[in-house]
Amino acid sequence: MTGPSWLAGVLAAVMILIAASSASRLAVSRLRGVATEADADGIHALMGTAMAGMLLPQLNPLPGSIWMAVFGIGAAWFGVSAIRARAPAWFSWQCRFPVPHLIECVAMLYMLLSVRSAQHQAGAAMPGMSTSAGASAGFPALSVVLALFMLGYLMWNTDRLASLTRATPRSAAPARSPHQRALVAVPAAGRSASTASTTSQEASIQPPQLDTRQPLMAPKLAACAKIAMSITMAYMLILML
Repeated sequence: MTGPSWLAGVLAAVMILIAASSASRLAVSRLRGVATEADADGIHALMGTAMAGMLLPQLNPLPGSIWMAVFGIGAAWFGVSAIRARAPAWFSWQCRFPVPHLIECVAMLYMLLSVRSAQHQAGAAMPGMSTSAGASAGFPALSVVLALFMLGYLMWNTDRLASLTRATPRSAAPARSPHQRALVAVPAAGRSASTASTTSQEASIQPPQLDTRQPLMAPKLAACAKIAMSITMAYMLILML
């Protein structure tokens, strides 16, 4: 099963835009000190480049073996991050939801291996990675499972994007300095009660030991990129049936 060439060109152009956008997010976050999920943006920059090369082989800058090594390392990284999901993050730039990126890396490895197997069966040394070349070498059941996951991830990101659109910025109340004290005359008899009240107030203003990472840069743009990548990856997996 092969798709129309014009659709492959359109999706390849979208993947190149996503790769450039993800790379620019990394650069802007470093220059301006804005929080971003660096590991997710980095893997999406590489993934967009690789998927563009799979859709249009002439755009492929690297051989398939190097791409498999890249996404194998990515799968190991996000797999360890998923196992440690409840533990404190090693770095502030780690993504909050590593499991979807783990599945994306697994899907990329599956497609790359399918293409390589099809090339060996055909006995031709193809310079690029054609999506249709893996149609006869893949496992249809695994293609269906991965495609369904991508469609579910697409729906999750769409709902998240809608939530971000509906959200309105809340006016933050002026934070009270922990060193600020109210100048109130307290009788000597009530000094102990005042000391206990001050101690309880100081304890209450301590920051909660939760996720203290800053809000991410341009979350709507990141959600749109994930939606487009999920659609493209699901399409490519369906072509392998």
